Amino acid sequence: MMENRMEQKINDVENTLCPDCLEMCSGDGSHRNLSGMKEQVKELIGHLRGAMYPEVFGACVSIADECRCAIRENLCKAAELLGGILPRVMPDCDGEKLTHELIAELPEIKATLQTDIQAAYEGDPAAKCREEVMLAYPAFEAISIYRLAHKLYTMGVPILPRMMTEYAHRTTGIDIHPGAKIGRYFFIDHGTGVVIGETTTIGERVKLYQGVTLGAKSFEAAPDGTLIKGIKRHPDIGNNVVIYSGATILGGDTRIGDNCTIGGNVWLTHSVESGKTVLTARERAQE
Repeated sequence: MMENRMEQKINDVENTLCPDCLEMCSGDGSHRNLSGMKEQVKELIGHLRGAMYPEVFGACVSIADECRCAIRENLCKAAELLGGILPRVMPDCDGEKLTHELIAELPEIKATLQTDIQAAYEGDPAAKCREEVMLAYPAFEAISIYRLAHKLYTMGVPILPRMMTEYAHRTTGIDIHPGAKIGRYFFIDHGTGVVIGETTTIGERVKLYQGVTLGAKSFEAAPDGTLIKGIKRHPDIGNNVVIYSGATILGGDTRIGDNCTIGGNVWLTHSVESGKTVLTARERAQE
């Protein structure tokens, strides 16, 4: 008797859920069957980083021929995965063209990551070698995934870039939106709790510590109360800036000039001129 009641309850719930599922899978293109994508995204990240750094993230290699084979294998697997994912998030896209575009950009992405590795090695006296930065530092985990995701974001790919950076967020506690624009030699020390919003811009040789937020001060709304998307909401950070732990910098009109230092736990909602140091929550700027 109990089994019959349970079977009936399962049938009732199945009949309720099934129409919603079918609508998602066979809609107008805005909704598709995306089951299994989280696992595929994790695998894609692994192959892309394995192609750039086979000696660290790929198969064990010791000679040039093995290295070349490992790079090719990772590139082929990444291309196959991406070719399968793109039509699911962009039904009308030219998946092959977009895949070629991302693969072609990997050398440039790696060149930028090399500067990030250098910034971490030079910026942290605890770093004993560059390989340690790549394998043990959450900053490199998050930044390397962000740089791949950012390229896809600039290519107009939806959903996938955000899934990539949210995977990094879950893994490291560092939340970088793929739309943010970040220059070379970027380093996040310790990293936990850092948030970088979608419309943030960051110059070159910038160093953040844990708990830094580069966020929105407010959200503009339409007359019907819905939030307006696509507007500048997050701050601009210049070159050679250091932002210490717990600092919060908010607003699309807020700019931190070149060569500034922002102290720990400072709350800023206005711009700071180049060369200034802000030490307190009262926004006291010093030469």
